Amino acid sequence: MKKLVLFLAAAALSLSAAADEGMWLLPYLQKNIKQMKERGCKLTAEEIYSLNEAALKDAIVIFGNGCTGEIVSDRGLLFTNHHCGYGSIQALSSVEHDYLKYGFWARSNAEELPAPGLTVRFIRRIIDVTADLTAGVPSIASEAERERIVAEATAALAERLGKEYEGREIEIKPFFGGNQYFAFVVDRYTDVRLVGTPPSSIGKFGGDTDNWMWPRHTGDFSVFRVYADKEGRPAPYSPDNEPLTTPNHLTISLDGYGMNDFAMIMGFPGSTERYMTSYEIENLLEVENPTRIFIRGERQAILKEDMAASDRVRIQYASKYAVSSNYWKNSIGMSRGIEKLDVKGKKEAQEAAYQQWADANTLPEERLAGALGLIREAEVELTTVEGELQVLQEAFFNAVELMAPVNTFAGKTKITDPEKAKSLMAGWYKDYNAPTDRKVAKRMLHIVRERMSDLPDFYAEIIDKEYGGDIDAYVDYVYDNSAFASQEKLNALLDDFSAERVDADPATPMVKSVMAKYNELTEKAKPARAKFAEGHRLYIAGLMRMQPDKAMYPDANFTLRLTYGQVLPYRPADGVTYNYYTTLKGVMEKENPESDEFVVPARLKELYAARDFGRYANAEGEMPVAFLANCDITGGNSGSPVMNARGQLIGLAFDGNWEAMSGDVAFEPELQRTICVDVRYVLFVIDKFAGAGWLLDEMDIVQKHAPRSAR
Repeated sequence: MKKLVLFLAAAALSLSAAADEGMWLLPYLQKNIKQMKERGCKLTAEEIYSLNEAALKDAIVIFGNGCTGEIVSDRGLLFTNHHCGYGSIQALSSVEHDYLKYGFWARSNAEELPAPGLTVRFIRRIIDVTADLTAGVPSIASEAERERIVAEATAALAERLGKEYEGREIEIKPFFGGNQYFAFVVDRYTDVRLVGTPPSSIGKFGGDTDNWMWPRHTGDFSVFRVYADKEGRPAPYSPDNEPLTTPNHLTISLDGYGMNDFAMIMGFPGSTERYMTSYEIENLLEVENPTRIFIRGERQAILKEDMAASDRVRIQYASKYAVSSNYWKNSIGMSRGIEKLDVKGKKEAQEAAYQQWADANTLPEERLAGALGLIREAEVELTTVEGELQVLQEAFFNAVELMAPVNTFAGKTKITDPEKAKSLMAGWYKDYNAPTDRKVAKRMLHIVRERMSDLPDFYAEIIDKEYGGDIDAYVDYVYDNSAFASQEKLNALLDDFSAERVDADPATPMVKSVMAKYNELTEKAKPARAKFAEGHRLYIAGLMRMQPDKAMYPDANFTLRLTYGQVLPYRPADGVTYNYYTTLKGVMEKENPESDEFVVPARLKELYAARDFGRYANAEGEMPVAFLANCDITGGNSGSPVMNARGQLIGLAFDGNWEAMSGDVAFEPELQRTICVDVRYVLFVIDKFAGAGWLLDEMDIVQKHAPRSAR
């Protein structure tokens, strides 16, 4: 096994890129740069990623917990998507200051709004640590023994690197199914402030209807700033902190792009499953996606009704609804794409070829020939238990909000600082509406009863015994009497806190019962999950051995990657061709005052009518809004910079296209496109629409060719 791991590490170094598929690791860009230059790239690999010098990499950040951002000035100014900043914008909003609906623009640094809980992370160094973690694994080790040895080595390495890079965070992650490992040295900044956001009528134009669709006309961007102490180090919020000076920031180009122009994206793709087998796809199509689609759809219908009836509830649930809806529609499109493009059939063909190769070319002790068998057995064993776990996850943990405060205080014997606890919980209750959650809870408890064969105990012990099976009556009793259903009642509990009072609360038995069932099912799934992990690792190892000359890249795992391609249109269906960019004209054509998804701000209509596009128009005098590139992205890439051949910012990635929603499982080169907001539209909105031109003064903006005068 030791020899096999070393071979795999060497193989990863020798791979060369092909087509536009690929989420490439930056330390290996020397193997990609030749093809990148053939496509038109003007940079060296060292200018993109360098161990010792400032490079493009230093301008790319993890924004929050699931997005990408880019630094666009030497004063810590940051661009990301509107939907990435949405949670912070929502948290800062109120009925009196509705930044979601009307937008927000600081007129100076002093007006920038601290965004509590928001972080920005810079990757300072990337280290291949495969040998450090696997050198001690015997060739005859069982999978359990291998995992134990790697886990112990990981802990020791993290401690050593933590001392070497004092004050920085160390993240160690597996790649290629655990066949390779990298360590990331990270600076985390916690003083991040909102600088500007367009109203949702621009930043979320098209809403759920246009989500994942092309043509797109959404100004999906927001602006933040990173602050540090006077020495440039991460520090908690303080009025004395200063805008961060970074090693590098992106130059912005107003020259736009043409069809076939080189484009590249750097960012943090969240999760792909490109090595998924046909057995997993079957479970995805028959169990996982249908469950998610149904349960989220039911909850979203309740939220949407209450949000439409109250501005307060709309603001409270705007971010929650958006997060849920995005993955809900993604699941719908993914199932559609997988079936339409026969992804399962393609996987079956690949598996047949693999098995034939493994049977003929590998030794029994390598266990590569049995990899697919392990995955198949694991999937059969996991189908029922994983399905029930998913129902609990979607219907309780993701939907019934009352569970969160109960879980926070259940098991505690005392509260040492009641006032601090009250303050912390005040932020949670700010975005909580008990009447809405009560409606959701009723629907979710019915769904769980309908969809689970092995129910949490409180169904039989409380709902059936004490309430004659009347779920609605039980939920009403809980929400009428629980101390966790309002901030006022919780504050009273904290003033006289005891574990006995928490245990006696009517919500506690439900929450504890759900947690117990979830833990029970999780334990039940462990043997099959371990079997799957072993099969998955061996299958990927075998594929790499089978195809030593093929360009292979690890699945996305929210680590820094680069993808590149071209600005291109596409043909979604027979007789249909989509252009590669959209303009402000399309915004006006989509306007529908009767739909809150397609409202156009009056100021935007004035600018369009006057054709007052300034220097942001394209060569034809149009105001570009969005464009397409065939780069390989997924969730987590939201907010990623789209750069031209010289590494200059031309747009922000914010979506994929509906026709290629199977892309997390299988890349579709003819159909897969990244939807990007044009940076010229971003600057146009900042300058002309919002009147915040002071922000442009600190950016490096280049323009070789001025646009034709507006006609």
